Order: sequence, then C-alpha cells, then structure tokens
Amino acid sequence: MADYNKANRQVCDVDIRVLSTKKPFLKFKTANTTTAGISGDSVYARAKGSRRIPFANPIEGTMSIEAQVYPFKLFSLFSDGTIKHEAVYADTQIVTATAAGSLAVSVVGGYVQAGTVFVYPVGEFGNEEQMIAGTYSNGTFTASVAATITVGAKYEVGYIVKQSAGVKKVTLNNSQLQQDYYITMRTADKDENGIWTPFLMTAYKASPKRSFDLSFSSEGDPATVKLDFDLMEDADGNVFDMVELEEVSTIFSVSTTSVALVKGTTSQSIAITGTEGLTSLTATVKDSSNETYSKIHAILSANKDTLIISADSDAANGNYTVQLDYEYTSTDNASEFGIAIIRVSISDYII
Repeated sequence: MADYNKANRQVCDVDIRVLSTKKPFLKFKTANTTTAGISGDSVYARAKGSRRIPFANPIEGTMSIEAQVYPFKLFSLFSDGTIKHEAVYADTQIVTATAAGSLAVSVVGGYVQAGTVFVYPVGEFGNEEQMIAGTYSNGTFTASVAATITVGAKYEVGYIVKQSAGVKKVTLNNSQLQQDYYITMRTADKDENGIWTPFLMTAYKASPKRSFDLSFSSEGDPATVKLDFDLMEDADGNVFDMVELEEVSTIFSVSTTSVALVKGTTSQSIAITGTEGLTSLTATVKDSSNETYSKIHAILSANKDTLIISADSDAANGNYTVQLDYEYTSTDNASEFGIAIIRVSISDYII
C-alpha cells in the first residue's frame, strides 16, 4: 500500500476495557483533548568524559483524557471502577409548620438520620442564637418549647440524609484502589489527497492516577475534568502500539479498496467476506473535509456481503471515502469496534 504523508487535528474517541477481562468499561466520545506520551532515557558508559556506549532504560508512558462533557461513570476511574447506589450527604429544606410545636421532615427515596436535624427560622440558618431546640424521630421534629414553632411559619431544616434511590456514588478512600485498563484511542489522519485514514493507539496496561482537581465557576469556561494514566508493561511485555488502518479491516475484507466512478452512469459492486460475528455494519460516504456527502451512494446488501457504490450526475468531481463502521462480537462475547476505508474517485469519465 502507498505510504502517504498525513496530518492530524482530530481528538480521539476512547475505548476503555477492564484489563483482566477485556470487558468494555466506557466508550468515551466527548473528550476535547487526548494525549499519549512515551519516554525512554539511556545511561552511558563514558570514555575520557565522552559518551561512548549507551544502555537503554525501560520506557515509561502516560496517557490523558480531558473533557468538559462527560458521563458520571468517568469519575469511577479515580476509584475502583464501581458506582454505588447509596449515599450520605448534608441537605436542607424549607418546611412550613402545619401544627404548633412540630415540623414534618421527610426525604423522598431516603431517610433523615436521627441526631443530625437542626432547625432555624428562615434566613437564620447556622445562627446559633436562633436555633430551635428539639428532637427528631420518625419524620417529625418536636420543639422543646412548643411556642417556638407556630402554624403557617416557615423554617429552614438542616440534616444528614441517607439516600438509597435515584443516586449514584463514587467513593475515594485508601481501601478501594483503582483497577488497570486496556485502552484504545481512535482518531483519523488526513493525507495530502484529502483522504482520511483511521489511526489507533493502544495502551496494554493503563493505571489511572488518583490525583485530580475539580473546579466549578460561574464565570469563564465550563468545568474541565482531566484523567491521567500511567502506562505499564503487561504480562507479555507490551506497553504501547500505534496502528494505521489503511484500507482493510482486520475483522472482514473487501474485494477492492479503490474505486473509480463515472457519475450518473455506472455503479461498482464490492464483495465483502468474513462477516461472521458482525453485529452491525454501516456505510457512510465522506468528502475531503470528513463531512458526510449525499450525492454518492453506498448501499449494503441485506446480508451485508456486497457494497454497491454509485454517484449522482451532479456529484462533484474529486476524491471521497466510503467509511464502513462495524461492531463485531467474538466467541468470548467481547465487542470490537472499528472502521474500514474504501477510496472513491469521481470524474466525468474514467482516465
């Protein structure tokens, strides 16, 4: 295959798998910045002070994901990868008294912990001098002095609630340690002819760092979350791969990867083989700006063993790609996602 010069300005989609099982953990497509870096220093034997013989140290690597739009599950990577559905937190509510000397205090989907309920007139929350003394039991706060709570008045009630419905929680502590992951980052390079080529980076053993900052502000840019990984060597000695998927998928194959069309008059049929295990296969035509182009048609047969490509009479001359997106399920029920590329050139006649 030809070796084209290429460039890149497209953030990666990230596929994160649990290392021990290769089970999909998170398919992440909304990052703003994705990075990967490898370093490997050497030490030298010197002769008369000059470096003469090098000895390579083991390589070290890092990977990062930075996003402003993200699922809550992303935070679980800072912990052991689990999301719990019970949480304890502080909350307040405004309650209107319906009976003298008492307030009904309840939480939907949870319960208020006894001994944590504190009541104040509205606007005086936290003011020790205005706190209304009393006790809480079974959803009712009873004032020590009945006259301090009057019917129809509003009071601000603070408490600790234990929520067990409609809640997700990620816990960070020293006993729930992060797991290791197998990560594939997928982007696309553009060559000097305007054709896009999938480019992948695979980290065989990525360990999330537990240090991060959360900053929330009502001014400036939206909040950003950055997740960093250290790249390790796996049991087989693998650390990091870079892969270019030039035209042919590793899961299935096509009878040709380059097609020339006369617009409005001809079509090309491309045979597809090795589709066993494919759970989905879609074809999309892209122009040189990686935008979907509607005047070239790529139609898959019902059993997905043939791709028929044609062009409208008013299609623009130029180079295009048919992008075949697939999902494959292997015999061990692991899912694999990928792209195959077919190059298409269009003119008024074939040269």
